Amino acid sequence: MSATTHERPAEPGRTPGGRTASGRFSGGLRRLPGVRLWGRPDVAAPVLAFVATFSAYLIAWIAKDERPFGDKPKGLNDLANQYVPFHLNLWDLAHGDAAGDFLFNWRSGFGTQFLSDYHTYLGNPFSLLAILVPRSSVDIVVFLVAPLTMGLAAAMMTVYLKRLSPGAWWMRATLGASYGLCGWALSDASYIPMWMWGLVSLPMLGIAMEWCLEGRRWVSSALLVAVAWMGNYYTGMMATLAAAILLLIRMATTETNWPQRLRAALRAGTAVGVGVMLTMPLLLPSYLSSKAAQPTQAGTFSPERTEVFIAGMLPSTHLWGGRPRLYIASLGLILALAFVVNRAIPLRTRLVWTGSIIVVAASFQWAPTQYVWHGLAVPNGNPYREAFVFSGLLVVVAWMCLTNKPRLLPMAGALGVLVLVTVLVRNADDFGKYTWWAVLGGGAISLGALSLVVLANRQDHPRSRRVLMGLAAVAMVGIVVGESAMSAAVADTRRARERWAKPVATSGANLDAKRAALRAVDGWPRYRTDPGPQYFAYNEPLRSGGEGPEYYSSYATKTTAEALDSLGYPSGAFGRTLFGNENPVTDAIFSIGARVSPEAAAPGRFETRRYEVPPLVTVRPEGPVAGGTAPADTVWGRHEQALGGAVYTVPEVKVTGGETNASFSGTGPWRLKPRPGKTVMTFTAQCTPGSGLFWYSPAMGTKVTGVDGRSAVSGGGSKSNRGGVLDLGLVPQSGQVKLTVAPSSGDEIPRYPVGCLDFGKLRSTVAGLRATAATHVSAGGHTFEATLPKGSRGTAVVGVMAVDGWVCSQQGGSEREPGKRDGRIAIALKPGTDRIACTFTPPGLRPGLAAAGVGLIALLAVPGTVWWRNRRDTEVVGEPSPSTAEVAGE
Repeated sequence: MSATTHERPAEPGRTPGGRTASGRFSGGLRRLPGVRLWGRPDVAAPVLAFVATFSAYLIAWIAKDERPFGDKPKGLNDLANQYVPFHLNLWDLAHGDAAGDFLFNWRSGFGTQFLSDYHTYLGNPFSLLAILVPRSSVDIVVFLVAPLTMGLAAAMMTVYLKRLSPGAWWMRATLGASYGLCGWALSDASYIPMWMWGLVSLPMLGIAMEWCLEGRRWVSSALLVAVAWMGNYYTGMMATLAAAILLLIRMATTETNWPQRLRAALRAGTAVGVGVMLTMPLLLPSYLSSKAAQPTQAGTFSPERTEVFIAGMLPSTHLWGGRPRLYIASLGLILALAFVVNRAIPLRTRLVWTGSIIVVAASFQWAPTQYVWHGLAVPNGNPYREAFVFSGLLVVVAWMCLTNKPRLLPMAGALGVLVLVTVLVRNADDFGKYTWWAVLGGGAISLGALSLVVLANRQDHPRSRRVLMGLAAVAMVGIVVGESAMSAAVADTRRARERWAKPVATSGANLDAKRAALRAVDGWPRYRTDPGPQYFAYNEPLRSGGEGPEYYSSYATKTTAEALDSLGYPSGAFGRTLFGNENPVTDAIFSIGARVSPEAAAPGRFETRRYEVPPLVTVRPEGPVAGGTAPADTVWGRHEQALGGAVYTVPEVKVTGGETNASFSGTGPWRLKPRPGKTVMTFTAQCTPGSGLFWYSPAMGTKVTGVDGRSAVSGGGSKSNRGGVLDLGLVPQSGQVKLTVAPSSGDEIPRYPVGCLDFGKLRSTVAGLRATAATHVSAGGHTFEATLPKGSRGTAVVGVMAVDGWVCSQQGGSEREPGKRDGRIAIALKPGTDRIACTFTPPGLRPGLAAAGVGLIALLAVPGTVWWRNRRDTEVVGEPSPSTAEVAGE
């Protein structure tokens, strides 16, 4: 029998020493003293794996004194910026308190899709637990998604390992926990709930591949593929590639012929195809949303140096930046190394598995194969996001070694190799002392536990075996839990050195106070309420309420990013992080009728302000704005065009001080010879006294100080960030504007950086817009309707971004895609129109539903065909033979 087959050796063939007749270890006793979970080891193994994994993470969490076990915040990076806000919006949706539905989100980006965000950020099934707790505790559920998913992944791995080779349940549980607590989970993905589902998907799809090899449960296999891709398509794709590798390995190491292999491959391929088709209502809209998203700067893959890559395989390592974290606990590493020389395992099996693991590791270091792992794209961030695949393969070979007569000397040699490798890479960048603790301390305890297993299997007396196995079990589980808890704590501690990793609060009295203030002035859809500055973290409207431009997502559309950038809104992450901007003109353009801001003199308290603005739907005449003096290619001219009124004076400026480019011709932007922190310039201009003073230099990071000492900072100056329009107060009675500009980064200032706003003209323009605007606006989850004054002519402009997916109609007319005006929805009105209605459907949803329908038919066709054949065979067998008279037709 091959060492990798899933068939159990017959019990009568077991020898007194604990080995099966085939030479495989039984792992000692099936039951440890006092440990019998419902009398079912098949239940006990996954439960122990789950508990051990969850406990290790929890121990590290408690040790770090983080919420809810302490006072320190746990909102690391995107936990606070994306995942908690999106989970809060999920809570609002479930409790009827959201502005929008599962298709559309009215709160963010002046209107954007939500289905793709749901699939990407909320697809992990454990995310649904957020709707079961009070809103103030949603962040705790988000933090728990990681250990819950890691525990489920560990449990699922124990089920998969059993199909590869029989052995003691507690040993499977221990190695299952080693997988759930691998370096990728602890160091890379523990603060990214959506990715964690890939950890579950790998062993789950491995089970599906085993069914395909056995020629059964095709429907279940397809459903497991669907569950993997619905949880997160990104890591689901990586797990599917890993499952294909596992299938190829199993076909190469089991006693099967080529026809059987081809049938298994066909079953696997069709199961994957149908499973993916079932996820198309989520997958296709997400794909199209990513194509429509604001592009980020294309990166290039640079493989790590060999010593750094190998260092990432050592336990308890967390190297600086986006380095690979490939390790599992020292117990698994020792067994994986010993697998290579374990003669109880057939040579072909050892060669195939060892070669496959080496090839997989090498594929992480080669750009073309890295692109394949990441869906033919360069990852934005850590380039080793598929590292859990390598760790999973290590755990598999560790289990095969453990269940196939491991001898003490090879395992001691494996520990020696581990120590030698640690010595050789000790000078790698950012190598830490905790790796020594894990290799020497954890390795020694692991080897001691394995020695107890060897000793127990040599005992003839049952009681002696039970005692030794009990001690080995405690030592094995204990070292995996302890070592992994230390690894988790080390990962978070060392990660905190990086600027982006400083945790922020995700709940508390301040957040509750701001939410209450927003609700007090909420007027949607009569007007929008802007939540003000990013007081807590990004995606503030999802966290606190309101309807503003703030939006941080991989699906921030190019349409929205370009439109808001042209109107002077700040942004980050190459336009995928959109920020708010307090400006009376853009407030009027987007119907922002209220705003909430923190009180500077009273931390934790918020002030609310109300504005007179046009409603969400206004009616505009065709053509350019009459009487405008602002140059059309400036932010001030674009403000006037979008508003529909001339409200700015744009003065010529004079520059003194600093170092301007000698080739400046007077028509292009002001350019500096950049000397960050040292170049200081003075800009002077003449404006109408009492008008609003605004500054705009999006490509430069700079502090600008106005005439009354009021200053503001533009956040531009880098490739990824753009600054917004700055409010510098009022022009003094002298009309003389003098601004001190101290750049910190960047080298370009627009030709007309100063705009002076005439508040009287703005009020007059707003009053004119209100007089001809919609008399009533209503908004549903992904629809809106507006009633217009009788005789309305021109173009209805809606303060909603014209993202793909909108169709609009006028009474008596058919639905059609609306036009665009300054990035917003624009509908050319037919004579006599007094009502418009628009509906949003995520692009790709309808064809995705059709594809899922085809997949469902294919899925049901298999059991349906079997049922029909069985029914037909039963009828044929049970039908009496026709009589002679019947044959004769009588």
